[in-house]
Amino acid sequence: MSRGFRGTDVLKLAALDAEDLGVISAQMQDAVARAGDMTYSPKTRQFALVANRFAWDEAKQRQRRRTGLHFGRVSAVQTLNIKRAEPDVILSLLAIGFVASDAPSGEIVLTFSGGATIRLAVECIEASLQDLGPAWETTNRPTHGDEG
Repeated sequence: MSRGFRGTDVLKLAALDAEDLGVISAQMQDAVARAGDMTYSPKTRQFALVANRFAWDEAKQRQRRRTGLHFGRVSAVQTLNIKRAEPDVILSLLAIGFVASDAPSGEIVLTFSGGATIRLAVECIEASLQDLGPAWETTNRPTHGDEG
């Protein structure tokens, strides 16, 4: 079950299964991040990123929030269409999913616009999201091709 709370306008979520990860994916949809704001530590088996997420949970106004996203128990990371030599490239996150291989292990897949993908080989799902500071207003609301 997804564990989360909002206090002082800060969203915190934890995911331990695919359903929980779906909740985090929904909150992170349309988040934008610099490629250089993502890191993997093989020693600690952690992958983390910092992004500006669109606050879909805020119904009254259009906001973005600086948010940290962390994955534990990561044994390997593969990227597609992301160049480490270009840390300032902006990536727009579309979805986060899980593909089981030998439950509870599998791959967490971060899908970005433009065909960029990050695949995390994981022992199990262990993810957390936390807003890192106050929100700021934005005039733009993300749109998708299927909207009228």
